[in-house]
This record gives sequence, C-alpha cells and structure tokens, in this order.
Amino acid sequence: MNSSQDSILSQHLDEVIVTATRTKRQLSSLPLPVTLVGKKQIIKSGTVRLNEILNEQTGIVTVTDESGFQGVQIQGIASDYILILIDGVPLVGRSAGNFDLSRLTVGNIKQIEVVKGPSSSLYGSEALGGVINIITEKPKTEDLNGNASYRIGSFTQQDINLDLKQGLEKFRYGFFANRFSSEGYDLNEDVDGQTVNPYTNYTLNGRIYYDFNDKLTLFTSARFYDQVQDAGFTLDTINYEGDTKEREWNAHARLDHKWTPNLTMAYELYYTNYVATELLADPISTDVLSDSDFNQKLFRPEVRGSYTFKNDNNIGYKNGTLTAGGGLQIDELDRTYFDKTVNFTSQYLYAQYDFNPIENLNIIAGARFDNHSEYNNQFSPKLALRYRLNNNLSIKGSVGYGFKAPDFRQLYFDFTNSAVGYTVLGYNVALDKLQELEEQEQILNVVVSEDDLSKPLEAESSIGYNLGAHLKHGKGITEINFFRNDFKNLIDTRIIASKTNGQNVFSYMNFDEIYTTGFEINSSYKLTNELNLSAGYQLLYAFDKQKKQDVADNQVFVRDATNGQSVALSQADYFGLVNRSRHNANFKVYYDIPAASTNVNMRILYRSKYAQYDTNGNGLIDNFDTSFIDGFVTLNAAVSKTFYSDITLQVGANNLLDYTDNNIPTMPGIQGYVKLNYQF
Repeated sequence: MNSSQDSILSQHLDEVIVTATRTKRQLSSLPLPVTLVGKKQIIKSGTVRLNEILNEQTGIVTVTDESGFQGVQIQGIASDYILILIDGVPLVGRSAGNFDLSRLTVGNIKQIEVVKGPSSSLYGSEALGGVINIITEKPKTEDLNGNASYRIGSFTQQDINLDLKQGLEKFRYGFFANRFSSEGYDLNEDVDGQTVNPYTNYTLNGRIYYDFNDKLTLFTSARFYDQVQDAGFTLDTINYEGDTKEREWNAHARLDHKWTPNLTMAYELYYTNYVATELLADPISTDVLSDSDFNQKLFRPEVRGSYTFKNDNNIGYKNGTLTAGGGLQIDELDRTYFDKTVNFTSQYLYAQYDFNPIENLNIIAGARFDNHSEYNNQFSPKLALRYRLNNNLSIKGSVGYGFKAPDFRQLYFDFTNSAVGYTVLGYNVALDKLQELEEQEQILNVVVSEDDLSKPLEAESSIGYNLGAHLKHGKGITEINFFRNDFKNLIDTRIIASKTNGQNVFSYMNFDEIYTTGFEINSSYKLTNELNLSAGYQLLYAFDKQKKQDVADNQVFVRDATNGQSVALSQADYFGLVNRSRHNANFKVYYDIPAASTNVNMRILYRSKYAQYDTNGNGLIDNFDTSFIDGFVTLNAAVSKTFYSDITLQVGANNLLDYTDNNIPTMPGIQGYVKLNYQF
C-alpha cells in the first residue's frame, strides 16, 4: 500500500471535488456553483439522514410531497430534475418523480457534492437541475479502524451504525451497517391514524479495493437497503391496515488503469434494483383497498478516459485535461397499472475539455449526445469560465443545457381511481386505451385529435445561466452567485376526454414554460481558531411564463370574498410556483473548546411563506389562495464531548423552537436525541 500517497491526498480531502468535472479539482478553483458538505460538518451537526444535512445548505430546500416523502429543490428546481448519485452512479426508485432522500443514511459518507444548475453535458437525463453525489469513505491505513454508534431520540427514533475499514497491502475493504427506526408520530389527533407510521430500515454496504500494481486498481461495492413501514387508512368507517415495503440493491465495479502518466482510463459496470410494495386491506372482511408493486432495474456499463496535456505554451494551452466517455443504459420498470414490463435503452457519448488558455483563466467546455429509444436524440453542451483577478478575488460564469426524458409513468401509466372514477393514461398508451373505453361506452366526449397523441412526447429541457464571484477576506470567504434557469416542454397532465360518469380522462403533454431566477450568497468567517461563523441567503423567483402573461393580459380571475364578484388578478398577486419560498436563509455557529474536548454548534434556518396548491381554481398560486404555509424559523443545536480520545457523547435537538404545522408531516416539533460514538 502506498501510504505516502494517501497521506498527501488526505491533506486536501475537504477541498477536492470530482462530481463537477469527473476529475479531481480543488473546490475553490471550480468555475461552477458547487456546494461541498464534509464529514466533519455532518458529524458535528448530529444529522443521520441525507435530507437533514442538505436542508441546512444555502439554496437547497427539502420539500414534502403529497405522499409525505421529502424531495429536494436546487435553485427552485424540483426534485424530479435532480440526479442522485452514490459514488458517481445513479440511484432509482422515485415516487411520482420524487426521490425520497430519507432513504439514505450519512453514517459512512466522506462528503456530499452538490452541483447546481444543468449538468446533462456529463450526466444526461435527470441532471437538468443539478446533481447530488454521495461519496463514501475509502480505507487509508493498515490498522483496523472505524466506529460504532447508537443514537436514541424523540418518538423512539433509533439510529445504530457500525463502520469498519482496513487496508492490507494491496487489498482494502470497508463494511458499513445501519439500522434506523421510529415509532412514528401524530400531528393531528382529529384524524384517524398517525401522521407518520412506525418504520424500520436497514442499510448494508460492503466495499473492496485492490491495487494490482501502481497503474491498475479495482473498486467494487455492494449496497442493500430494506424498509418496512406500517400503513393504515380509514375509508367509509372501515379501517384498512397493512404495510409498505421498500428494498434496494446496488452493485458497482470499476477498474481504473493508468496507461501512461498522462492517460487514465476507467471501465465501469453498475446494476441497481428498487422494489416497493404496498398492501392495504380490511382485516375483518379481507377486502383489499390497495395492492401495488413497483420494480425498477437499471444496468449501465461505461468506459471513460482522461488525458492531461503537457504544458506547451507554443500551442496555446496550459495543463489542459480532456475527459471523454461513452456507455449504454438499460432501464426497466414493472409496475401495477402498467399493462406490461416496459424498458428504455439509451446510448451516450460525452467529452469535456478543461484548460487554462492564459495563466488566470480556466475554461471548461463540454457536450454530451444521448440516443434514446423513446424520444428524440439530445445534444447537451456546457461552457464554464473562471477568471482570477488577484489572489483574493475571482469571477466565474457558466451556461449549460439540461434535459429530462419522459419517464415510465408519463408514457405507460394506466390507472383508474375506483372510488372517484377518473382515469390517467400514459401518452404512449392513451390512443389504444381511449378506444377500449369507447368500445365499453364509458366515453362521453373526446376533446383531442388523434394527431395530438401521435407525435412523440418531447424531452423536457432547460438552459441555465450562473454568474458569481469568490472572495477571500482575511479569515473569511464569501461567495455570491446569480442564476437563471429557463425551462420548456415541461410535461403535465391535461384532459383528453370526458367520461359518462361525470369524471375525466387525463394524459400528458408538453406545454409548460417556466423560469427560476435569483441569487445566493454564502459567507464564512473564522473569528478565532475555535469559533467559526457562516451565513447564507437565497432570493428566488419562480414563475410559469404563460400564466404570468395571462395575468398581465387580465385573463386570470379570482372571486372577491367581500362581494362575491370575480375580479382580474394583478401581477402583484401572482405569487409563483408551488412549494417555492421567496427567501431562504441560514446562520451557523461552530465553537470548539479543545481544553475540554468539546464542540458546541447552533444552526438557524429560515424559510419564508410558500403555497402547497391552488385553492381558488384559477390554475395558479396567488395571494388569495388559502394553502400558504407562513414563514418559519427552525433552530437546531448539538453539543459533543469526547472522553478518553475515542468515546464521544453528543446531546442535541432539532426544531428547538417547537414549530409544527399539520401540513408539514416531517416537522413533529422538538426532536431531542442522545448519541454515543466509539471510535477505534
């Protein structure tokens, strides 16, 4: 084992990031807006799931959907358009497009890398709004080391971790196990059942590294996740009972080959499978209310290479690095409400050139081509620049194209609500299913032509712009970034037919055009060697372009509560998109007391008001809607004390101000906890 090499790398661990360029780059030198959350910050904050730690970062907001899952927004871009990676490979299994971040434990995370804005030039579909990459820890020493921890908190929430790592000459391994459980809680006693039902989940992760020689290394990883949660629902005085189950497997292998000092190749295989089931039945009559299955598989081989050019000022570049790759992705889904198992196949090629044409200017230019079986081919370019004005100040800007392919649900869904009677059809099956319903005499009127459902559904797309600056000032650093993201061809539902039962048939189409714009500012300052302060703020505007124009043309109305008459909505009354707050801010204090082996930290988070849905039926969010959540502040704090250099006791609490709202199921008031960690 080359321990000296590891020592050098570990000195810069917190500053090195790989997601933005697929090569190792110092965070401060990147021309792109990136957030890096290191292991020390995760440990000191006392967070145990990915959604908790991300929610404390500037410009990253966790949002609860109608299923109670927490997705993430970046620059006002919804969870559907954020790609989630673990060690550089994608995770699957989304509820209505939303990835539940609470599935992921942070117990063995080395760092979390968040790239903001379109990243399809490297990562393809679903990276339209950004990328979150979870990097696990790599063994560094020949001694067996790791930690074991136990945390118990409010609502009998328990988190148990075991993390082992060791290097044996050419062979290294890591093993991680986590058990996370809660008895759940109830925010509204007037409603039958609990807001969050009891659950238990397990995560197992094994990693093996083998150095054949100093030029050829192998990395393999296997991960398993399993959760069971009680489920219950009351309908027409009948109490239905059951459970929901989730299970996930990941298998990842990568061979890194350094052919020459300048050329490195990576050969990668990846497979993942996510399965979710739900069963709700009347325990007395055994009548089944819900019995659904979701089984998604993804297989992806990829080859990529990186070539670093030698300095040669005679031909105009300095330290240029060319990264290129290609691969195949096969995505398959077997789901209730689909007639059959469906699959997508895509092939892709990408290339990126990272170079310094002059001493203080860094340019990254890249593009990717995707050939997909179900929609038009996509070409995704990106350009980013950073110019260092002096040793303390640099400016940076980027422009990039992102896209998201139509998902399985939007193409193949076939669902009829048995209680209400409406039907939702995927675009690719809508024509055939409409014909079947007409033959069954269930259709009263079809409101679209056959041509409307014959053209391929377009991929959703966006162009993102970022312009910012990085300033060092004494013992502090301030970063500011202005952003704008313009989306087109967003996919949403529309009525395609009316039924004889008075309900409608819905399908999907491209029509929405929206934008998100604003700025973020982050500042950190080291007052003393022991006291660190940081603060962040995001201003966000997010609007539907067509609806904004309709308001300007006096075509959107609202009923006046005082006289019952309809009046035209003013532009000042159009609030914007759902679940978007105009203002988000945070303030953090970390204080170390070395003499007492103690750390104290406090994190204050603010989110201004936002609306969850349209309540007055005019198709947009305005100041007359009644679904607004008022602005609120949450306070999280933790104190850690280390005994005998290897035992740490942590006491903390989230939401110390005891904020609750029945419409926010993930905030059940004060959540205190005690954690004991043994480091070996």
